[in-house]
Amino acid sequence: MNRQVYGILLVVSLMLACSSLSKQQALKPVHVMEPTKTEQIINLDLAEANRLANLPLACIQEPLPYKAGLTIAKPADLAMPIEHHPAFYGCFDWHSAVHGHWSLIYLLKNFPQLERRAEAIEKLQENLTAENMEKEVAYFSLNKESQSFERTYGWAWLLKLQEELYTWDDPLSKQLYQNIQPLANYVAQAYIDYLPKLVYPIRVGEHTNTAFGLSFAYDYALAVNDTTLQNSITINALRFYQDDKGCPINWEPSGYDFLSPCLQEIDIMRKVLDEATFETWFANFLPELYQQQLHLEPGKIIDRSDGKLVHLDGLNFSRAWCLYPLKNNINAYNLATEHLDFSLSKITDGDYAGQHWLGSFALYAFKSKIAADQK
Repeated sequence: MNRQVYGILLVVSLMLACSSLSKQQALKPVHVMEPTKTEQIINLDLAEANRLANLPLACIQEPLPYKAGLTIAKPADLAMPIEHHPAFYGCFDWHSAVHGHWSLIYLLKNFPQLERRAEAIEKLQENLTAENMEKEVAYFSLNKESQSFERTYGWAWLLKLQEELYTWDDPLSKQLYQNIQPLANYVAQAYIDYLPKLVYPIRVGEHTNTAFGLSFAYDYALAVNDTTLQNSITINALRFYQDDKGCPINWEPSGYDFLSPCLQEIDIMRKVLDEATFETWFANFLPELYQQQLHLEPGKIIDRSDGKLVHLDGLNFSRAWCLYPLKNNINAYNLATEHLDFSLSKITDGDYAGQHWLGSFALYAFKSKIAADQK
């Protein structure tokens, strides 16, 4: 074979190979992603559990400082928080006190060898008495304004606390569950009464975010078989979010966010829709995450002594707990782990602005990761 013919055959072979490769690449679905899970290993072991337990133990019986969130309608309304909230008077505010108690229940439930186990049990038994719960329930009828107290963020965490107790087969949990039940019943009915009146969902990154409030309450309703509450949440979640498309996650976060409006909406819709319907909705709502191409950097904090700015550590954890449950989505899993890792080591820095609440957020992110890893 002469050199000229050999050269022609070589060029033709290369052209055919390139054409075949291009066709193979063109046929590959856009949403398929092939990287392995992140190699960063983050586990909730006993050492980490002990570290995070120190945070609620340091605050659930610490009455000051405290942000009351109280509307004063008459002189009798003006009292120290411990008078109005004998169960949840610590950790700077009511909702943080509630999820501080949730943290201890979760840790006691999953780590029988917890170093400060006896202390945790003692404080829980002192705070979560039937008598204290009667006063907590009574607060909601203190005046007209108190009826909407902690709506719906604190409500959601109260039901999450009760759910954690319900799913723990232990004499302590059974007693505390019974004590808290009147308050849980009040909150469940408050949801049912309130949701039909809410014409539009609240799409912010702080306490009043509707999707977050619905998501945690739905978990409780499902766990305890409260079908009335479950149906109310499902109906209203669909009314609020079923037609949503193209959530602008690139607008997030706002400077004080500790919740992601886009991801919290995904979290509730994942629960109320069947799997096939959710996949279709998800593909339209946040296509870049559905196609496993989302770039999402953890929220950055310059001053963790600022109670508002440190919210962004909470955002990193809450993003993680929304991302971990997304099935077969390596992009979501990697983003979740990156966010969890980013803030995890920083939340015991010694400043009360973050320490009084961030441990609960870290633990709930871990809980979501553990569930994802077991699937």
